Amino acid sequence: MPHMTHDMVAALRPLLVAEASAEAHASGTEAGDLEQAVWVRLLERLGTEGPPADPAAWLRGAVRSEARRTRHTAHIEQPYGSDPADDSGRGPEQLALAAARRRALHSAVRRLPGRCPGLLAALLSPQDLTYREIAGELGISQGSLGPERSRCLGCLRRMLTSEVAAREPRG
Repeated sequence: MPHMTHDMVAALRPLLVAEASAEAHASGTEAGDLEQAVWVRLLERLGTEGPPADPAAWLRGAVRSEARRTRHTAHIEQPYGSDPADDSGRGPEQLALAAARRRALHSAVRRLPGRCPGLLAALLSPQDLTYREIAGELGISQGSLGPERSRCLGCLRRMLTSEVAAREPRG
């Protein structure tokens, strides 16, 4: 089996290079990244299902699937304009204002109804918890976390909007 796998990999390499090169530009990724993703998929498949019946057809499909996945991911991910955690360019006044905004935000979060304070505190945590960890911590299902988060953010938005509007000078 190892000899057959090595022969199959050697035979598929030129096809993979050609397919990945053809799909890379359209998917907005590097050909090498597509190749690597397909090799990983092939290794996973070899470990669970064995070699594909038609390796060339499988490889072409895998390249297209990875290219689609990459396009989809690139479409929904937005790069940061700058590192949001980088405070090096800010002076003391900006740092003090940012700290005051964080304190006001955390104060407003604590005043929210129901599970919202715990949920939003977990989302704002510097520990950068995953949805699974937050759901486990709060004792709710991971699937209800998104709708609950949206509801809580709506409450927070309404609360902050009314507080800001109440403080603005009139007339």
